[in-house]
Amino acid sequence: MDIMHSIRARLGMKRNGWVNEIPKFLWAHRMTHKNNTRETPFSLVYGSEALIPVEITVPIEKVLSHSEGENDERLRTNLNYAEERREMAAIREATNKQRIAKYYDKRVRVRTYKVGDLVWRNNQASRAQNTGKLGPNWEGPDKVIGISNTRTYKLAELKGNPIKQAWHATALKKCYM
Repeated sequence: MDIMHSIRARLGMKRNGWVNEIPKFLWAHRMTHKNNTRETPFSLVYGSEALIPVEITVPIEKVLSHSEGENDERLRTNLNYAEERREMAAIREATNKQRIAKYYDKRVRVRTYKVGDLVWRNNQASRAQNTGKLGPNWEGPDKVIGISNTRTYKLAELKGNPIKQAWHATALKKCYM
């Protein structure tokens, strides 16, 4: 959920005073543990966790047992481990991305076409016609005349004129005529 959505939800219908709410949302964003890294953005940058304002004003064990010399030593230790924490967070993030890609790839239907099939070309991929949002999304139909790679196809217009560029299967759709 993005920050602006959270601000709108918190303010409700009045919509006034959103400028005063931004620091609170930014602080909450920096102090929240992210799922893919299991770290807060603040701790990745500064090497230690921050105290929230309530922890400073309300007497809790962490604040009561504070000693300046011990705190400096802990900060130096945390800074020594900060780079290692960043590397571990990067590894966890890469692992999470691989897991998501594996989940996605498992459900993707591979489109294959044979020579002679009729296909539509995606107008956004070609950008041949700038027709606006109400224009056609697909161009063609065209005929597959060759397969250059496993998912890349050479096309020709129905009249027989070859199309210069090769087309990836994700930018094509089968035409049933």
